[in-house]
Amino acid sequence: MAEAAVEQRPEQGAGRVPTPEKRIEIFRLMSRIRHFDQRWHRLFQQGMTGPGHASIGMEAIAAAFGVALREDDYTFATYRGHGHILARDVPMRPIMAELLGKATGLAGGKGGSMHLTSVEHGMMGSYAVIGAHLPVAAGAALSAQYRGSGQVAVCFFGDGTTNIGAFHEALNLAAVWKLPVVFVCENNQYMEYTPIRDVTAVPNPAADRAAAYGLQRILIDGNDPDEVHAHAGRAIDLARSGGGPSLIEAVTYRHLGHASADPGTYRPEEEIAEWLKRDPIPLHRGRLVADGVPEAVLDEIEAESERDAEDAAQFAVSSPDPDPAELMTAVWADGGASWRN
Repeated sequence: MAEAAVEQRPEQGAGRVPTPEKRIEIFRLMSRIRHFDQRWHRLFQQGMTGPGHASIGMEAIAAAFGVALREDDYTFATYRGHGHILARDVPMRPIMAELLGKATGLAGGKGGSMHLTSVEHGMMGSYAVIGAHLPVAAGAALSAQYRGSGQVAVCFFGDGTTNIGAFHEALNLAAVWKLPVVFVCENNQYMEYTPIRDVTAVPNPAADRAAAYGLQRILIDGNDPDEVHAHAGRAIDLARSGGGPSLIEAVTYRHLGHASADPGTYRPEEEIAEWLKRDPIPLHRGRLVADGVPEAVLDEIEAESERDAEDAAQFAVSSPDPDPAELMTAVWADGGASWRN
């Protein structure tokens, strides 16, 4: 079903072709995301961290957009946000510490896996409520438009979000006001445990609805980093130049279950096997080697990613737990909760 969806996409122009340097950078980011999530997942299996949502198998989308974005652009992600915060070059140590609820985490251990944020890196948060961040991303784009800053907001969401009211409201308003925002549906085929195709009237839940908002139908292979980057660059350029929003549906697949405790047994084994053959990392590596990049260079990138992930894990495990006195700090705008009393 998903394979057919990719084949249905129309010709839309290639967009920008990544430079050789950017293609290697995309590989570096994908490798960092993969090794980070694998190391975190092992910590979960050892009972050292709470549940969360890995993006193993989906790395090409975050990495390709990460390379295309300007430093001051905005990223909004779902609760499956590990890859997106890493794609904005946030160091692994404070991310891993946050996942373990440690004092050295990005939010002092208060946010955890589903609320990763680093404003200084343009990562404006992961959001646990389905669809909640689409209007927020539109608001950030409105701010950029009003200030004339040239910034672009990119908002990532899952296929299930397309059946949420906030999806339609945000798309409509962004189109009416020509906001500098790019909406990216990471269609990994499943709404938690339910196939998206079983509960949606159109085959492609985001792309097939674009015309309702006067937007171009953009359906791409989310496991092809070169294709993702080309369309990312095109959409970001359009938004930055005042051309308004884009809606991109990137077809992909998560290798693991919905969350770390989910074995994913509701998925047919033959389906998983077919998608594993389309793993974006070996696909991209093979292309780079064919284009003349020495394997030793790519081996070192992978080794460095693995070392960094192990270092982040050890740092997080050895970090102190938060002081209970910090519980009610940095919760409200004034830094405390005394006004509630």
